[in-house]
Amino acid sequence: MLMNLPGCTLKPLALAVRRHPRALLCALAMGMSGAQAAEAVDADTGASAVSTSAAVVPATTQLQRVEVTGSAIRRVDAETAVPITILRADDLKKQGVTTTQEMVQRITGSQSIQNSAGSVGASTGGASFADMRGIGANKTLVLLNGRRLANNAISGVGTPNGSAIDLNMIPFAAIDRVEVLRDGASALYGTDAIGGVINFITKKSLTDGTLTLGGETPTASGGGASKDMSASWGFGDLEEDRFNVMGVVNYNKQQNLDANDRSFTRDYQPGRGLNQTSGTAYPANYYQGDNSGNPLGRNCSGPNLIASNGICRFSTREYIDLIPQTEKTSFFGKATGKLADDHNVSLEYFWARNNNHTGIGPAPLTGLSLDASSPFYPGNGITPAPTDFTMDPTLPVNTAWRETAAGPRGGSDQNTSQRFLLNFDGLVGGWDYNVGASYNQNKVLSSVTSGYVSDSAMLNGLANGVLNPFGPQTAQGQALIDASEYHGQYSSAVGRVAGLDARISREIGDWFGAGPSGLALGGEYRKEKMHQDFDPFVNDISSLGLDAAGSVEGDRSVKAEYAELNVPVLDSLELTAAVRHDKYSDFGSTTNPKYSFRYQPFKQLVVRGAYSEGFRAPSLYELYAPRSLSYTQGYYNDPVLCAGGTVQPGGNAGRDCAQQFLNNSGGNTELAPEKARNMTLGFVYQPVNNLSMGLDF
Repeated sequence: MLMNLPGCTLKPLALAVRRHPRALLCALAMGMSGAQAAEAVDADTGASAVSTSAAVVPATTQLQRVEVTGSAIRRVDAETAVPITILRADDLKKQGVTTTQEMVQRITGSQSIQNSAGSVGASTGGASFADMRGIGANKTLVLLNGRRLANNAISGVGTPNGSAIDLNMIPFAAIDRVEVLRDGASALYGTDAIGGVINFITKKSLTDGTLTLGGETPTASGGGASKDMSASWGFGDLEEDRFNVMGVVNYNKQQNLDANDRSFTRDYQPGRGLNQTSGTAYPANYYQGDNSGNPLGRNCSGPNLIASNGICRFSTREYIDLIPQTEKTSFFGKATGKLADDHNVSLEYFWARNNNHTGIGPAPLTGLSLDASSPFYPGNGITPAPTDFTMDPTLPVNTAWRETAAGPRGGSDQNTSQRFLLNFDGLVGGWDYNVGASYNQNKVLSSVTSGYVSDSAMLNGLANGVLNPFGPQTAQGQALIDASEYHGQYSSAVGRVAGLDARISREIGDWFGAGPSGLALGGEYRKEKMHQDFDPFVNDISSLGLDAAGSVEGDRSVKAEYAELNVPVLDSLELTAAVRHDKYSDFGSTTNPKYSFRYQPFKQLVVRGAYSEGFRAPSLYELYAPRSLSYTQGYYNDPVLCAGGTVQPGGNAGRDCAQQFLNNSGGNTELAPEKARNMTLGFVYQPVNNLSMGLDF
């Protein structure tokens, strides 16, 4: 139902609940100039998304040759020899999809392995990544209008995500459709697309304006509400005015949701065998030899404490964001002009920024030695002595202390991407051509905002008896903590990709009387660079796990040429062969083929298959990522001293049970390229109109 008012059109927008089953949703769409935006869709868009069925279009229909993801040859058939999924943005919006991340989650065989929530406690810049086949986001090639983007400039600790595209950076409001090549090693886009290709295609033109507002509120208490706004505007008809200018703006603000607001986030559920609490606690646990103790005794009656295996374990659930606070803004602009009837030029620019704010538990300090001369030493009058073992007062105790007096740790990332693209396309001498030059950049600035204090100040404060790891701080101790807190930017990371590409294609003759063969030739050159720098104060914050002297940089250039030939052998059978040659400045040359067939014994059925070989050189981030020292996500027991989670003779629960271990991760310049073989076989069957089914293996 549409409600028409003077000067605007009000239209309800049906949205599906994403995180909560009964979210309160609202949306408002206004049509400027008294009408909804008219999107001028080119021949490529129209033909490729009209149908994904195998049926032959009646002869009375005007057929146009189109180019779909995975092939450089323009063709009529909707079903190609390789499995392609096409999703329309307009259809997905009706289902409540409002981001590119959600769009990718609708793709069969794909999963978004990480979203902004994955940035809590990790260094990802609030990014979201796509993973086809579940073999890693770094093996899925994500494109915008058929061309590469800059990878996310930083990576989560111990993950290869710095080798992947951040889905948040792709302007959702400008997307017309997404085409997904579900097999890998594309001769057109690069044989490094091992898992597959996801190609986001923007609207070609706009001739009106729209404004869309939306929001979502969870039915459960707590935070997590979000609001969205998108606006688009354009003018000029390509056919009549010979130009079009368009712009799209998208804005999204997500309120944080505390883990403490949801029962399913409990980190201690003994009935399920779940114990993700920490042995670094407040009040601090202390150890001397094989003995351990806590000022609260074995009952651990303090807040956020759980008694387990005779020690007090600390729950950080109260401090952690389940969903971080994010603010995303993007702009996409495009100007297109007709140089002549068969020649077009276009200039694209997009800019996107994601401000991501995360909160995690107070910082841990472990392995600290507290001398017996400290007034806070157990048994010296302030901190009670243990009652179940006798300490040696001449020896220090080791402590595992959570700095709750400094408050939870807060961090922020400003993740900014932009791209310029100049493109020429048209028809000359029977050859379709496309030539483009692009520049892509991703920049991530990371900062600490609260709860990060100087390690050296804490060590000195413990040594001179100012800080109390076992109880409330004195005024002098709290003043020392407050004065030792760091604020500000600690990391700057930038990734850049600049490229030139060109391709041509045409029909070259009916060799077997089954239809014209198609030939495509192309090449590209790209230059990749990355660098990451750190502020010196990171050396004084052990919980960041970074080294100020570990700033890194790297670069490479890649040249490529490719060819593709499609030959109809019979009316029902066509064969395609492609080859691509890549030359890396750091990994040498590689040549990789691809072969496919398409068989249509009758109009309702298409059988297809493909074989390809892939070659993926390690990304710059995999080669040069800075070293980081961090704790494992999981908790592990010593198989001898804490077998089955129970302390054994000679073991110590605080040392040997449910512990996180340090990981030393970073780039490796000794990595070798990955090689792959991809094989697909499948069919598409359409027994009646508007019903089709398919299976690809």
